[in-house]
Amino acid sequence: MLVSTDPASNLQDVFDTELNNKGIPIKEVPNLVVANFEPEEAAAEYKESVLAPYRGKLPNAAIQSMEEQLSGSCTVEIAAFNEFSSFITDKKTADKYDHIIFDTAPTGHTLRMLQLPSAWTNFISESTHGASCLGQLSGLEDKKEIYKNAVDNLADGEKTTLILISRPEISALKEAERASLELHDIGVDNQLLIVNGILKEHDDYLSNAIYTKQQDALKDIPIGLKDIETFEIPLRPYNITGLENIRSLFKSNNIKYNDETLKIDNILNLNDVIEDLYKSNKKVIFTMGKGGVGKTTIAATIAQELAKKGEKVHLTTTDPASHLKFVLEEGHGVKISSIDEKKELEKYREEVLSKARETMSDDDIAYIEEDLRSPCTQEIAVFRALAEIVEGSEDAIVVIDTAPTGHTLLLLESTQSYNNEIERTQGDIPKSVKSLLPKLKDKNLTEVIIITLPEATPVYEATRLQEDLNRAGIYSKWWVINSSFYATSTTNEILKVKASNEAQWINKVNEISKGNFAMIKWIPEELKGENLSKILK
Repeated sequence: MLVSTDPASNLQDVFDTELNNKGIPIKEVPNLVVANFEPEEAAAEYKESVLAPYRGKLPNAAIQSMEEQLSGSCTVEIAAFNEFSSFITDKKTADKYDHIIFDTAPTGHTLRMLQLPSAWTNFISESTHGASCLGQLSGLEDKKEIYKNAVDNLADGEKTTLILISRPEISALKEAERASLELHDIGVDNQLLIVNGILKEHDDYLSNAIYTKQQDALKDIPIGLKDIETFEIPLRPYNITGLENIRSLFKSNNIKYNDETLKIDNILNLNDVIEDLYKSNKKVIFTMGKGGVGKTTIAATIAQELAKKGEKVHLTTTDPASHLKFVLEEGHGVKISSIDEKKELEKYREEVLSKARETMSDDDIAYIEEDLRSPCTQEIAVFRALAEIVEGSEDAIVVIDTAPTGHTLLLLESTQSYNNEIERTQGDIPKSVKSLLPKLKDKNLTEVIIITLPEATPVYEATRLQEDLNRAGIYSKWWVINSSFYATSTTNEILKVKASNEAQWINKVNEISKGNFAMIKWIPEELKGENLSKILK
């Protein structure tokens, strides 16, 4: 069984099959069943499992109050985690399948999910009031044994192997090292590393530069990865979607040129996008997209260029696996920060308790302390930190490099339910949180730049992101296609085939964005500091 735990999964694109969270057999591949966790669907099922025993027994007002408490993104997280735990502990599943493979969300979100079994187990163990009184957590009490088994199974090297995937680039390898060390910290030691997309044949300026850059990154592999058994996969000239391409991944280069040509006369560049943001006086700018599409690089470039125009700029990130500091140094009109989850959690807990101590009895404070130990509290603290940063847009332009798509949307869509959650534990809602949703929905203030690559999966995912933003009422005008080989003049055969395969996806982005897109060519140099200006034209 192959299971995706990514809120922005693309397995349905890879297999060209509609999937659900229970598992669909792939008819062209005997013995393969594929499941896709749908966070919202899982949350609805979890919510109903908590509410069902009380329907008809409690007054409607009480049910309504419970429903409200069960509407937060914490509920979504618990539900997805619940399914994940069930999969890795269920004896029937273990007996039915020889192997269960989890295709996980990008690093930061995955680490959070893998840490959750331990966090919830500790929380339930230490709870003196019982999880049943905690609203969103009320379905957890009877799951204590499952979560303990989940922790044991994850740490059991005989049962579990965790495969880190990286590109042959310095920043990607550093992220893999960070993930590896954090996994060691939670007891997951049985790790492998796969470096994907290594160019083997190089015979022109661009391919020679890519080859040298990749080999230098592999030679200087971070110390935390040196002792991990490592495998390599060559760069292939086609997108790994559809069974034919999956089956040919390990066999050959499968050289097939695409005949489609561009239907666009004039392609804009990133400089045009920045000029539009500047002239329209946008105050809050998000970069969003799939993991690995270059959100951080583009966010840093936007920040740097707006500062050069005389604007005060605050560049920040909501991504737990961000590497902003490797891309741009603070100064020249740009303030740089990242949301430190642990610090924000401690700050939030202390503020809530400090306020509680003014009016509450010792028993009530003990209850609040217990509630604040829930892993959900971390989400609230991070969300509030984001709200405070966005509030700062009155004094400076705020450019936000976001976590990968699925996690970011959960964060943004949960603004209203966070208001309810904060009110429940704190008694009042900070002004910054109250004003966040109106600011995000004000298209004169806020804009989301959708970042993609000229390939099937990132474009499909960016399309779903656009639909979600439309539903949430958040404005997005510009798309940016990053790392295009089509925009280069390469003569290398592998890169030329990749370039020809990009045309259909560039045309697709042109259609979806109504022509409001810019393209950045593939640049072999390490993009940081003043080098960032290379992606402007």
